Amino acid sequence: MDRLHSDPSFLICPDFMIERYRISRTSMVTANVTEAQAADTLRTIWTTTNEALCLQWAKQVAEDARLADEEKRVAKEEAERLQVAQQLEEDTLKVDEKKKNRLKHLEIPMRPRPFTNDEEALVSEFALRKLDKGHYVELYYWTNDGLDDAVTNYRTHDDDSMVPTIGEDGSTVWISSAASKPSGGVIADRDLTPANFAQAIPCIVNALEERDWAPQRVIMLARFWGAIMLHRYWNFRDLIAQKTILLFQEEQRRAWHHAISSAKGAWNIAIIDEQALSRTFDRMYWALLLRPEMTKPDTQVHKL
Repeated sequence: MDRLHSDPSFLICPDFMIERYRISRTSMVTANVTEAQAADTLRTIWTTTNEALCLQWAKQVAEDARLADEEKRVAKEEAERLQVAQQLEEDTLKVDEKKKNRLKHLEIPMRPRPFTNDEEALVSEFALRKLDKGHYVELYYWTNDGLDDAVTNYRTHDDDSMVPTIGEDGSTVWISSAASKPSGGVIADRDLTPANFAQAIPCIVNALEERDWAPQRVIMLARFWGAIMLHRYWNFRDLIAQKTILLFQEEQRRAWHHAISSAKGAWNIAIIDEQALSRTFDRMYWALLLRPEMTKPDTQVHKL
């Protein structure tokens, strides 16, 4: 059906008796139909046709209105979809920006400044992250040298530098580059001086408590380090005994951390394994004995 371009209700029925319609009238004139009757017939046809066109127009107007409403609805839904998508994109960018610049968006409570120790030590981010994961970490980071190194790196490193790492649940986590790299000057526990070792123990015990370690593990490690410093080897003047007790501490603590996630599980590390300590002493004795400087005539290594 052809589309109408104007409202047929505004049309006026023509006078079919005028000269313009003479041919139409005369073609309908017969012995039983006069010219006037032919004009009436033409008027009836026109009226019937106009009524049909008016009905078509009404349907067309209604359909146009329906289509217009549908277009508005679709356009509105599309606009809302685009707005939601844009909002989602903006929210995602905000979340990513907050992850990359966490400190900038960290909420600060509206309160007076709490009591703080102005001499509170700044610890390496790498060491603290290891503690958060429950992993082994060198005591060096809590010695004076390790704390000074953390302050130096904090002042010189780019805090905005982020690197990806794998979280505990296997997901990708973005952390600062400082938290992903160990200190370049880190010293193994076995090579610490007794003074540095003793200075680091209270600091790391405090850090374990602050990082929400289980009280049982904190107490166990504190007692282990206390037993190390109370052991007879600790106060010996003999070089082998001093190195042995430090090496024993490092190896036992590494093995203990590794065993926590193993099938057999860990043990009470506070209980000193004297047999393992004795074997460690023997290894240290022979290692030092075979060093070139120990072969000089004036150098002696004593077996305890």
